[in-house]
Amino acid sequence: MQNCKTTSTWNSGIEQGTHVFHIHGYSHHRSTAAGGERKIIVSSRFTVGGHKWVVFFRPNAFNSGDKIGAGLVLVNKHAKVRASYEMGLVDQSTGLLVSVHKEAPREFHVDDEDPTSSGSSFMEKRSLFESPTYLQDDCLTMECTVSVIKEPWTTKTKPFPKIEVPQSDMAGQYANLLEEKVGVDVTFSVGGEEFTAHKVVLATRSPVFKAQFYGPLREAGAAPITIEDIQPAVFRELLHFIYTDSLPPLDYLKADAHTDMIRHLLVAADLYGMERLSLMCQSYLCENLSVQTVATTFALADQHQCDMLKDACLEFITCSTAMDVVKRTQAYKNLKRTCPPDAIEAFEKASRFRKA
Repeated sequence: MQNCKTTSTWNSGIEQGTHVFHIHGYSHHRSTAAGGERKIIVSSRFTVGGHKWVVFFRPNAFNSGDKIGAGLVLVNKHAKVRASYEMGLVDQSTGLLVSVHKEAPREFHVDDEDPTSSGSSFMEKRSLFESPTYLQDDCLTMECTVSVIKEPWTTKTKPFPKIEVPQSDMAGQYANLLEEKVGVDVTFSVGGEEFTAHKVVLATRSPVFKAQFYGPLREAGAAPITIEDIQPAVFRELLHFIYTDSLPPLDYLKADAHTDMIRHLLVAADLYGMERLSLMCQSYLCENLSVQTVATTFALADQHQCDMLKDACLEFITCSTAMDVVKRTQAYKNLKRTCPPDAIEAFEKASRFRKA
């Protein structure tokens, strides 16, 4: 079942930014502000929430000897912005920030008739700003964090990120292992041809090979193992299945030869205890039943205890109107000669049931 996962995000509408303002030569700025001059030191413009801002600093605010003023100003014209900010001083020894003022959310806008509308200011004791903790080497560092408040909004729905996992290539890798013959440790002699393979792979796939290589009666030595009851072409395709867990394409064979190869593989599957291969072969033979093949397939199924395939053959005969044609085939004659009488009786009974 495919799971379509999507995502969206609700945003609070708050955009935040921080500006660090270094004031070098602090004593010089303070001295030039002596005598009541309200000297203002202004930072460069910085952007938060799409609006321009500056931080300002008054070394001698309002001609007060024990107070220093600072604050934040909106620079944009024709804009109304709701925002809050926090001003802090940086400890020159540790780099840590200590807050000296927090301003609650308020509206900033440039109004020629009300100069204070565009900015917010505060005053603190001079002793705080000029403490050795914050003022070192005649340098003072201020840090201002601005929070611009906008309408909350939700992002558009988008697909959740997916990490695509490629299909397993294990079958192809094992096929290459067989083809390249890397690490082979067993040789088979089949009908005059030799095949090399890996014992551990064969033992993993077949209980018969497992007993042969690692059981109490395992064969010792490195001499080729002779296989008497399988044709070379069939053994080659058997190895293909063992390493790839799939039936070989067999595209090079004509239809009759293809079916014949599947029958031989079914026999090999029974011989080596490979149930999955047996079922795959049975499935192919079941799907390709015909009046020409049903008798041979029935005999094969009876010989190798393939009950489902036998039932399929009987069902085919029951549903077929061509039993007379089947009886004339050589396969049916072979069936009557080689199969037990009860099997023949079941086969012909299915035919009689159809006629009834």
